[in-house]
Amino acid sequence: MNKTDRLFTPVLIAGCLIILISFAVRSSFGIFQIPIAEEFNWLRADFSFAIAIQNLFWGIGQPLFGALAEKYGDRKAIIVGAITYATGLVLSSYAITPGQHQLLEMLVGFGIAGTGFGVILAVVGRAASDKYRSLALGIATAAGSAGQIVGPPLAQFLLRDFQWQSVFIIFAVLVLLSLVALFFMRVPPPEKVEKIEEGLGQVIYKAIKDPTFTFIFVGFFSCGYQLAFITAHFPAFITEMCSAVAPGSIIQSLGISSTSTLGAAAIALIGISNIGGTILAGWLGNRYSRKYLLAGIYLMRTLVAGAFIINPITPESVVIFSILMGALWLATVPLTSGLIGQIYGLRYMGTLYGLVFFSHQLGGFLGVWLGGSMYDLYGSYTLVWWVGIGVGAFSALIHLPVNERPWKSRQINAC
Repeated sequence: MNKTDRLFTPVLIAGCLIILISFAVRSSFGIFQIPIAEEFNWLRADFSFAIAIQNLFWGIGQPLFGALAEKYGDRKAIIVGAITYATGLVLSSYAITPGQHQLLEMLVGFGIAGTGFGVILAVVGRAASDKYRSLALGIATAAGSAGQIVGPPLAQFLLRDFQWQSVFIIFAVLVLLSLVALFFMRVPPPEKVEKIEEGLGQVIYKAIKDPTFTFIFVGFFSCGYQLAFITAHFPAFITEMCSAVAPGSIIQSLGISSTSTLGAAAIALIGISNIGGTILAGWLGNRYSRKYLLAGIYLMRTLVAGAFIINPITPESVVIFSILMGALWLATVPLTSGLIGQIYGLRYMGTLYGLVFFSHQLGGFLGVWLGGSMYDLYGSYTLVWWVGIGVGAFSALIHLPVNERPWKSRQINAC
């Protein structure tokens, strides 16, 4: 494959557009939590569990869509993902019971898997040159943050004039429109990138037996826990726990006059800050040890989250937390996906990253579900927050013994 030695290629731009729209919709679900719960008089845990199931099936679908893309082609996998995503959103707009929402969020989760990181990052990684691969993965990941900037405020804006059901349908149309980008996503299939020496089953079996793969798998759990919990519960957390926005304050001068508006703005601020943080992580991943960068990111997340929860929660502290956490938000993704490609090669990068991402989504499932359950039991998110701090510290430690040497070179040396 003749890879152009340019950073910005049509494949990268198209991939960024698809991820942006996919994540704009995904990151907005926390905005719907209060309107839906109030309309049907549900417990907070009911809708939280639906979002938790969405995260779980996103994780289940990720290796499946990775394998689908590697067997039948990236474009077909993305089309199936987008149609599944849109179908789940449209059907969810007619759901009136918690069980219906929870069932249909399985479709939404599968749809996110087909239009999200696992498939898109594998395509971008294969299309990029060795010189720019880590940075290209960082830019594609940052597109998810750009979606996070757009999604929650857009949902908040649309909810002023439309019922939440109509907003779901509008979002379904946007997901389908993202398929236009596929006209520009042309990249040779993975078998032309690396010579096939082993089948997918053999590669997965050997990876699972490798302690390094286990360390990466377990370490990604806390990332999913923290991100999903904050995405789903932070707007409601701010609305109920944060002190009021003071008249004439700097926060109000930014157009934020209530804690509900601050909740949507906080998610957007995380996305804005993460664009720079994720691109920086991708750039650093080309120059320094990815495992040490990952350990450092998890450690800094732990410190930022701990400092936030032990101090009074004010509009100003929310803004500071959002900026700092945002810089670390998806910075783990280009480093983790790059580490998978670096160690195990590009041929089955999509499937192997999908397996690791399943751990991420198990964490996401628990973070969202526990957030709603613990809130209903104790009327507070504090306990769930401290669990997130603990698993973040654990992830910082478990990345330290990762062996970054390429798998093939380890096998040669062993011989």
